[in-house]
Amino acid sequence: MRKTLRFILLGLLALVLTAVIAVVLIVKLVLAPAAGEWSTRVELGPMATEVSVPTVLRLATSPWFAAHLAGHAVDMGHGRVVFGWRESAQALELRCAPCNVSVPAFGAQAVRVEALTATARRDGNVFAGQFQVQPQADGAEPLQAQWSGRLSQTHLQIDFDAKEAAIAQWYRALVPQLSELQRARIGGTLALRGRLTLPEASFSALQPQIAGFTVDGLGTQALLNAHTSCGPSARLTQDSWLARAVIAAEDQRYTTHPGYDLTELLAAADANQKRGKVERGGSTLTQQLAKMVMTGSDRTAERKLRELLYAVEMEQTLGKARILELYLDSAPWGSGVCGAEAAARLYFKRSARTLEPAQAVWLAAMLNKPSAAADEWKRTGTLDAARIQWVASGIRGISRSQREALLKSVAAARFAAP
Repeated sequence: MRKTLRFILLGLLALVLTAVIAVVLIVKLVLAPAAGEWSTRVELGPMATEVSVPTVLRLATSPWFAAHLAGHAVDMGHGRVVFGWRESAQALELRCAPCNVSVPAFGAQAVRVEALTATARRDGNVFAGQFQVQPQADGAEPLQAQWSGRLSQTHLQIDFDAKEAAIAQWYRALVPQLSELQRARIGGTLALRGRLTLPEASFSALQPQIAGFTVDGLGTQALLNAHTSCGPSARLTQDSWLARAVIAAEDQRYTTHPGYDLTELLAAADANQKRGKVERGGSTLTQQLAKMVMTGSDRTAERKLRELLYAVEMEQTLGKARILELYLDSAPWGSGVCGAEAAARLYFKRSARTLEPAQAVWLAAMLNKPSAAADEWKRTGTLDAARIQWVASGIRGISRSQREALLKSVAAARFAAP
């Protein structure tokens, strides 16, 4: 009896091993990537192998195969994906709930959405389908987008078109955990077109369309009579040399934007994407002020979206002149130095109001990396000459002869380190 049982167990073990080996061989033969082809590593029990992603995508969207995927699920890095099959549309459905979407260009922290549903149908190497992001709030309308894509052996290029939806709806879908959403009244709409390329997860040709963006209820009007902790106010007006230089250095469209600058934000997203991390912020002076006094400086998409709400409301409650005054009185100018008045007295032994044009340019040139600039000044006796010239050339509201004189003076300027 024992011998018979042992024989049966050994037979079953042999069958299992044979089945595993057969599956691995099939995977290797059918799904093996060609040289240079887009591939990924998959684990089959104790074994792992490289498979061709284009072959898997073609197989998964073939009606004869996709229908058998319905009801199955797989754990991926961004969440558990459940497969479905829509017979009427001949489309594969993928649902991830909850789902984490990571975009390095917008920060290291992934954005968590309540539910992400995608459909895909294929005709040759051409794909099409829909995306839908469901907000957490019961009864809230989902965000919807159409997409089309073309598959090659090395990548999948997806063009998407997100329908116009309320900006409040976008916030509830992407960052429902923000406490500001409990009290902010958000107006306006957003539509978004663009291109996503996989496997790089890179975005390009982004075309946001924002209309009527307003924010109310965050209490930023309290800043009208607020005082900073940096010391006495410099009380600088927009036509002062330092104010002009700061605008040239940090926000050249300050007088015309509504608190955010789409051109600069898209340029920053593109630059960060190429580097694979957040290095360029794209923030306006208004957003920088919101970061200093409201949101802190974490480099996450969540913090950036909070900053945007405060910036839009500040433009409505404070106005350009007060925002600029608060920014100049709060901005950092090196380790332990904040506010224009303190910076002017430390670096040039005079008040911010009486700074010479070249001195104003030097202070403005420090703002992108204040601590590093202060250290460089102490170590070498100078600042980045190219940046100083760039700031001077961008100052507006001066005549041609004034600009020429300013460029000559900053080129020749040498100021003793504090």
